[in-house]
Amino acid sequence: MFALVDCNSFFASCEQVFRPDLRGKPVVVLSNNDGFIVARSKEAKELGIGDLQTFFKVKHLLRKHKVAVFSSNYPLYGDMSNRVMQGLQSFSPNIEIYSIDEMFLSFHHMPFNLHDYANKIKNQTWEHTRIPVSVGIAPTKTLAKIANHAAKKIPQCQGTCVMDKPHKWEWYLRRIPVTAIWGVAKRLARRLEPLQIHTAWDLASADPKAVRRISSINLERTIKELNGTPCLTLDELQPARQQIYCTRSFGKKATELQPVLEGISLYAARAAEKLRAQHHLVSTIHVFMHTSPFQSNYHYVSDVIQLPYPTDDTRQITAAARQAITQLYRPGHAFLKAGIGLIEITDRQHHQFDLLCVGQPVQTDKLMRVLDCINQQQGKGTIFIAAQGINKPWYMRQQYTSPQYTTKWQDIPVATC
Repeated sequence: MFALVDCNSFFASCEQVFRPDLRGKPVVVLSNNDGFIVARSKEAKELGIGDLQTFFKVKHLLRKHKVAVFSSNYPLYGDMSNRVMQGLQSFSPNIEIYSIDEMFLSFHHMPFNLHDYANKIKNQTWEHTRIPVSVGIAPTKTLAKIANHAAKKIPQCQGTCVMDKPHKWEWYLRRIPVTAIWGVAKRLARRLEPLQIHTAWDLASADPKAVRRISSINLERTIKELNGTPCLTLDELQPARQQIYCTRSFGKKATELQPVLEGISLYAARAAEKLRAQHHLVSTIHVFMHTSPFQSNYHYVSDVIQLPYPTDDTRQITAAARQAITQLYRPGHAFLKAGIGLIEITDRQHHQFDLLCVGQPVQTDKLMRVLDCINQQQGKGTIFIAAQGINKPWYMRQQYTSPQYTTKWQDIPVATC
């Protein structure tokens, strides 16, 4: 048996943890630059506020219903996710962290009452983190996703659902569209329509070979999973990313070179930090910048740079990116976005160095370890290279950001007795 534990309206729930006065009230969280709504509490959804709606279009509705609005606070959400995931690891030795707010657990050969255990997971997570979760348990990962969907949508489930018998998942599969199945998007659903597949149960009852002819073996496996035959195992070790991109829109369009250079320096440093976290080196980077695609004189430029040797040195990656941006920049444009991609990545452990090139110095490795250690202990951005700038007037808009309660010393909540 597999369980899927999913945090409910995770970003909004994180904000409510430190604002208990907002429990039971509508809350929304915005994307970078406060552009779109990316998370909504249950109460906000009931007001008819849709996901990924443009903020300025619904601003009057939010104000009318006194909806609490927050800019994205990723340091807080990342830390709260770690707390939830660490707590869930006590329930099973075999886990897979699927996303920032979802985890699969394996319950094979574990003798206990599944209903009681699901409730224990939900209640203990709430007690330890104050994050509400839904728990779905079923014989396969795909059905566990379906069970979690039922736990959220059916009020009688009260946040937990166990589909351990075929008649249970058949009842629910008959009542949900095929697009509710994990991995079946609208485009694929349209290709399934000629086979008279509209509901999830239609797909579960379909001929796997006929479906495979118009799709792929993955959908054939999905059909088997919907019928209780496990085809997907837990990915207990998250695979290292083959490419790392860091890109953001500017809060204020850059009409000069300096803001673009500061922005690309910041993004290069963040990409290098992620690279070191997975113990990899990069030998090729991709930098780009562009103006607004909605302007008539849309301007996009990019370049690919080969580094002298594989490295994870923030200074070297940043210097190469800045040099490329300087060569690409042309005055007369208001740049909206810039970014950097680490596109040729190799595992540090298995990398074979060139006999004629010493490669990255040992002193650089020590310096990067010290840099990461200080920023992990004292908070992200405590130490940074000066090329990133100090004031950052170009930085993305975050007008409604909450404090970083758990990752910044000056933002730690104060309790008064």
